[in-house]
Amino acid sequence: MTDTPTPARRPSGRDARRAQRAGPLPDHLRPVKPGMQSGRYQPLSPDDVQKIHRTALRLLSEVGLADAPESGVEYLTRAGCTLNDNGRLLFPAALIEDTLAKAARHFVLHGQDPRYDLEPWGKRSYFGTAGAAVNMVDPRTGYRESTIKDLFDIGRIVDVMEHIHFFQRAVVPRDIPDPFEMDFNTCYAAVSSTTKHVGSSWVQPEHVEASLEMLHLIAGGEQQWRERPFVSQSNCFVVPPMKFATDACKCLEVAVRGGMTVLLLSAGQAGATAPAALAGALAQEVAEVLAGLVYVNAIKPGHPAIFGTWCFVSDLRTGAMSGGSPEQALLSAAAGQMAHFYDLTGGTASGMTDSKVPDGQAGAEKALNHALVGNAGANMIYESAGMHASLLGFSLESLVIDNDIIGATQRTIKGIEVNDERLSFETIKDVCLNGPGHFLGSDQTLQLMQTEYLYPGVGDRKSPNEWNEQGALDVAQRAMAKVEEILGHNFPSHIAEAVDAEIRRRFPVKLDRAHMRPSAEAAATRRVGSR
Repeated sequence: MTDTPTPARRPSGRDARRAQRAGPLPDHLRPVKPGMQSGRYQPLSPDDVQKIHRTALRLLSEVGLADAPESGVEYLTRAGCTLNDNGRLLFPAALIEDTLAKAARHFVLHGQDPRYDLEPWGKRSYFGTAGAAVNMVDPRTGYRESTIKDLFDIGRIVDVMEHIHFFQRAVVPRDIPDPFEMDFNTCYAAVSSTTKHVGSSWVQPEHVEASLEMLHLIAGGEQQWRERPFVSQSNCFVVPPMKFATDACKCLEVAVRGGMTVLLLSAGQAGATAPAALAGALAQEVAEVLAGLVYVNAIKPGHPAIFGTWCFVSDLRTGAMSGGSPEQALLSAAAGQMAHFYDLTGGTASGMTDSKVPDGQAGAEKALNHALVGNAGANMIYESAGMHASLLGFSLESLVIDNDIIGATQRTIKGIEVNDERLSFETIKDVCLNGPGHFLGSDQTLQLMQTEYLYPGVGDRKSPNEWNEQGALDVAQRAMAKVEEILGHNFPSHIAEAVDAEIRRRFPVKLDRAHMRPSAEAAATRRVGSR
């Protein structure tokens, strides 16, 4: 007896729609885009903003900042500051107003690939990574120290994440103990891993100078670098409360002279290094960043600088940082509002969950913070993906999960488009009077299913039965598979081999070239880190 072949199932309309959704959309049809206009959520009233501004001016003129390096004292006193008997630099209100008048606005943060150029002004919002985590959250073995390979792998994943728009150093390579080699290799690994805009940091000015030499090689020369600087410096130039960080200030000076955009980062922690009162914490950090803005413009008027009020929060029961708290969301949203008040490019932090692993707590804390901060119109939103344990751990799997959360946040930023076509009168009339009584197959539904609706990359929307049939994987397990897929296939090669060879000849590059190529050796060492 001959078996009768079972006829192949004809593809259903549902299958066709799924296949259509699986394909990449052209940029002009994507439901969300980098840099969409935001600002619907405003935690501060206009009067509140004025009060914080006036308090910041009083802090600068009456309290001032201590511990400026000699070069900083020279720059700042020449600009109009006075040095009092206690060694504190005082900033007159008129100097602040003059600085705000000439500060840089509407500057582009370039990528190595112009497709990824950012325009962070007005109320355009961009999301990216940042941080100095010392551990990787490994789903197989738990926490372990982070390495230079981990940093490179983070950048490779950011490189293909649609909703993560820039890559700032996220982990410290603990396998490189020498400070110069750590700083240099951090910058090298970051710019080698992605063509998106990169942020990095340095602890000594000579480390910045060496990295600039490398960046000139990659750009094709110093002039080309200055025309399109694709790396910005993350600079913690203050030690809150109200003191300069000497070495960081010297690094800032090198960056400004070298044509590198500077993120002026004040990271006071409410209840610890800033007042427990949220308004006071914000006022102190605004004052500190305004002082940094004067510093930058005293070196070079109009040099690009990001107004980086990173107001962190303490759990007052223990004094430990609480990056996932609702107070964190309020402060970061308000920080974005203060940057708008000054019409400056603002940078703040969001997404720093207190959870140690990618779980329900992590998702809830990240989503709450991103929804408020993103909708407040903060321009540059740092720490937004991958972070755990209030900046102590980083997870590749969370990087992928957070891409979904950020995408969903961007969809809320985009809002609801209301016009005659979207009000759908004719569509409703046709379905009710002439159609099947539902909208599943209507022309409008098919037209808008991709351009109006956003679909998750690793989030699950299957029925329980279908989910069980396909392995009953949770979101962390699906993210693990996605991470393995990306790391197995995405090996950026935008830096020419001859240029890379010259960099390796001049400088102590510690990232093994084998890990940067799709080879058997790279496959064997992938995700092993320092185990």
